[in-house]
Amino acid sequence: MSGNDGDMKMRVIVVEGDETSNAPKDVCCEYTLDGSVDIKGSPAVKGKSGGWLAGGLILLNQGLATLAFFGVNVNLVLFLTRVLQQSNGDAANNVSKWTGTVYMFSLIGAFLSDSYWGRYKTCAIFQAIFVLGLALLSLSSRLYLIRPVGCGTEHVPCEPHSGAELGIFYIALYMIAFGNGGYQPNVATFGADQFDGEDPAESHSKVSFFSYFYLALNLGSLFSNTFLSFLEDEGNWALGFWVSTAAAAIALLLFLSGTLRYRYIRPSGNPVGRIFQVAFAACRNWKAGESPGAVTLYESDEKADSGGRKLLHTEGFRFLDRAALVGANPKLGTCTQPRDPWKLCTVTQVEEVKSILRLLPIWLCTILYSVVFTQMASLFVVQGAAMRRTTRFPGFSVPPSSMSAFDILTVATTIFLYRRAVCPLVSRLTGRRTGPTELQRMGLGLVLGAMAMATAGTVEHFRKAGATTAMSSDLHIMWQVPQYALIGVSEVMMYVGQLEFFNGEMPDALKSFGSALCMMSMSLGNYFSDVIVSAVTKATAVRGRPGWIPADLNEGHLDKFFFLLAVLAVGDFAVYLVCASRYRSGTVDVDRSDGEEEDGVAGQMAATV
Repeated sequence: MSGNDGDMKMRVIVVEGDETSNAPKDVCCEYTLDGSVDIKGSPAVKGKSGGWLAGGLILLNQGLATLAFFGVNVNLVLFLTRVLQQSNGDAANNVSKWTGTVYMFSLIGAFLSDSYWGRYKTCAIFQAIFVLGLALLSLSSRLYLIRPVGCGTEHVPCEPHSGAELGIFYIALYMIAFGNGGYQPNVATFGADQFDGEDPAESHSKVSFFSYFYLALNLGSLFSNTFLSFLEDEGNWALGFWVSTAAAAIALLLFLSGTLRYRYIRPSGNPVGRIFQVAFAACRNWKAGESPGAVTLYESDEKADSGGRKLLHTEGFRFLDRAALVGANPKLGTCTQPRDPWKLCTVTQVEEVKSILRLLPIWLCTILYSVVFTQMASLFVVQGAAMRRTTRFPGFSVPPSSMSAFDILTVATTIFLYRRAVCPLVSRLTGRRTGPTELQRMGLGLVLGAMAMATAGTVEHFRKAGATTAMSSDLHIMWQVPQYALIGVSEVMMYVGQLEFFNGEMPDALKSFGSALCMMSMSLGNYFSDVIVSAVTKATAVRGRPGWIPADLNEGHLDKFFFLLAVLAVGDFAVYLVCASRYRSGTVDVDRSDGEEEDGVAGQMAATV
């Protein structure tokens, strides 16, 4: 704005619309206040829709779907090395790329959900694709990949495969990625939709839902990381994949069974178009004249263009305010001339864009944590395969991928203790009902992630010291428990806090996009992990040296790689502290005025700029 901004007043004019409520006025208290509807499109009635009955079905669905997904994911690096004969480095990179693609597809699911299909329809369609992908993977493994019968164990590799057989495998694998990726960002938000954020009791349940959602996710993967991991480690790959297929099918049926009970939020139209409208209008109005005393911004009294609740004007990113500048478009948005959204946007549209821009620095800082987190599914497993895995039970050895069960148990314990002990204690000390803020928990997650990498590097140092033959050591695999436990606590702090933070800070029209941002940070973390592993391998495997991450870990320096990630995580935490300290929340619901004014103006508010 101009150099006199500090002396100016800004007012938001609200142009009257004809919106009426579908709920009878005398019983409005029985209806939800967040705009949710039932399956018939009528306002949702409390007690007859949503709540923990609907939320519980979604939690069960999430647990079974996660069981199915991790039935593939947890041992994929071993499947690629034992069945498809890939090297450790190539397998780790391919797993990172595939996992990253899963989360990248979350953007597609979030876009379709927020724009056109709604969360329920999007979840149902992508879950169906997920089931079909698992069925194809199970069939291809049984018919083409596991040859000769009984291959795929640690000591019995499989035969080479044709290009067509590998093609079928990768089609199935990426159908699973597409289905799960499109479903995940929407199911968390759809579960939160079952609780009215405007009702004090349900609002508290809504916050708790994200913790229980993450708990269901981890309990579902517990079965995959123990029973299925053991089956697949013994070469029963096809059976393990069929169990995953059955779990995914049951999850879909459970999800559909709650159709009549769910609360629904109507899709809000294309958010990308609204963002471009704000950018275009702001640029177009760059040289618009301003009154020396006040600036007037436009807001419609009808329901927000995005379909959700309207937002108050906030400070910051003042350039974008020009998109709603009435002075640049004096006739637009009046009774005499309809508003052109490419020339004049509403304040709510502008605030939606501001909310995204405010979140970006925080979001960028979470990407490196995902680089740390993804090591649990790749290099932690490779490290465990090079350790002593025997037990007191003859003939039974600990599958390397099953060690992530300690991560899951830590997650479950941490969530329970956090909700039952930490939150009440911090609430009494600080007066904040929900305990530590989301930003505080995310920062703690970064610190614990760095500690996990330092611990993994220390374990690797002693593993190498006890090395015997190729890819083996006297150090027992149970020494990995501390690094898995630290990852478990850190992911509760980071990912649960991230889900709550993005869902709470995003406007109604961008809730699924907020969940997709969480998954996008995981996606980019996996891709950056691939880049870092490739760069380290290229930089260290020179002049005949095996490099830090060779096929035989006893010849490499995996410990140095883990220490490198620890240093990067500490640097990331330092940047995060700066971004978090400067973050100012801007997403606030509008207080609608009850009064009426002349000339079609239903209400107006003034704020100092």
